[in-house]
Amino acid sequence: MEGRGCAKTPGHGKQVRSEICKELAGTGRSGSPLRWRPHYDRPSCDPTFIGRMSMSSTGTPAGKETAEQALARAQAATQAKRFGEAHGICKDVLSSSPDHPSALALQGVIAAHTGNPERAIELLDRALHCHPGVASWHANLCSLYRILNRVQDAVDSGKEAVRLAPDNADNLVNLSLAFTDLDEHKNAIACLLRAIGLNPSHADARLALAQNLLAHGEFEPGWLEYEWRNETEAGRGQLPRITSAPWNGMRIPEGRVLLVGDQGYGDTLQFARYIPLVAERCKEVILGCSAEMASLLSRIPGVTFCCHRWNEIPSHAAYTRLSSLPGLFHTTLETIPNCAPYLTSDTARRTKWAGRLAEVAPRPTQRIGIAWSGRPTHPNDRRRSLRLAQLAPLAATKPGAFISLQKPFPQADAVNPGDFPDLIDFTSELTDFEETAALIANLDLVVTVDTSVGHLTGALGKPVWIMLAKANDWRWLLERSDSPWYPTARLFRQPRPGAWPQVISAVAQALSVPLETAPGSGFR
Repeated sequence: MEGRGCAKTPGHGKQVRSEICKELAGTGRSGSPLRWRPHYDRPSCDPTFIGRMSMSSTGTPAGKETAEQALARAQAATQAKRFGEAHGICKDVLSSSPDHPSALALQGVIAAHTGNPERAIELLDRALHCHPGVASWHANLCSLYRILNRVQDAVDSGKEAVRLAPDNADNLVNLSLAFTDLDEHKNAIACLLRAIGLNPSHADARLALAQNLLAHGEFEPGWLEYEWRNETEAGRGQLPRITSAPWNGMRIPEGRVLLVGDQGYGDTLQFARYIPLVAERCKEVILGCSAEMASLLSRIPGVTFCCHRWNEIPSHAAYTRLSSLPGLFHTTLETIPNCAPYLTSDTARRTKWAGRLAEVAPRPTQRIGIAWSGRPTHPNDRRRSLRLAQLAPLAATKPGAFISLQKPFPQADAVNPGDFPDLIDFTSELTDFEETAALIANLDLVVTVDTSVGHLTGALGKPVWIMLAKANDWRWLLERSDSPWYPTARLFRQPRPGAWPQVISAVAQALSVPLETAPGSGFR
């Protein structure tokens, strides 16, 4: 008898969507979010008192507190993301003791959290000048240098953090990320193995190891470690309590299997190729995904029912996450299901867009879609996203008409339309992935950063050029310019972190050749 899919929990009734099932990319991903480690040393001198000097009823001076006590309050405020309050407390401490190292370091942490990594580095450097040898501050510097693509500085700071605290697994994971940025993958893996040796349950280290293995094409051990993404701080609690059994790939000829789109839009699009394989092993497939994707994905062969709210999910015998399917099917580089197109656009919408494009970019004009920015909350967004003005060299090649696929259109780019003249913008009409797919179906090429637009174009079997930051996500492997996941994709890689001008120049040069004859253009 099939069990009810989800018990009534506080998460019941929420949408099954990538915003709820966020990308499980904690520390260990190539562009993972920083995990700040504030360090507070007990003052070696007499404590500094701040505040009013009134007396409490017990005779203890009320309002008097040590700098250490004040900073404990500031730390709590920082952890609660009350950064203004925390900054104010640190400022009070520093007004009495301008070189208080812990106050400087915590202000650095606050600056990092509020989007000012340059100021954060300055403050942490001052803190270390006043009080050398604090491993956690060096670890934070390692993460900050990575944000600014100062990769050698990141490695140096990471090494110092490990030297000072050799048994701290977090610091080893941090250093592994810096080594990855420098293409020193052997050193990165060595750091991760040491971290796992210290703490076998360190989910971030296990996930980072998975991503290194997968990037090298070592899929069998990589998929095993990849399941640790669900145990990271970012991954835990993404799903409500589900009372059906976890699916292990077994055949259930008379039962339903629930597949949950548990990660970002791009991941859902990439792993949706496995749905027909699941359908071969069970009677019905229930797909849980975001509302923006439901219409498009519901046409995949084998999908019986598509829902985007937990309380819509019918009873089912077993469930699994879409992102677990490659491991369940023992995928290798040679067995990736890459029979693109495995997604199709709606005929009526496709016809509508054909008419719209005929008005603004009539044939024989080449139609090129572009997307330059990803979701701002993505942990790697600072590295992967561009400003529209940076793509101006592409417009200068005049290979045809450029159509924006950027959704939403960033306000910062909208104020200077002259940065990319003649850009055709339909993004206000791209209400869901179905609409975007129908527009892409009428294009000749899509040029994009590593975002869901690239996955969607590849899944539709359309030519796509993907501009990759360094270090890139594991799914694009290393060095190669093609992708076994998407036969129509061509990859343009940064030679070093932050080197977007070289990537854009290479894309512009490729666009200067007629698309039909460009070698490796992605056209088949």
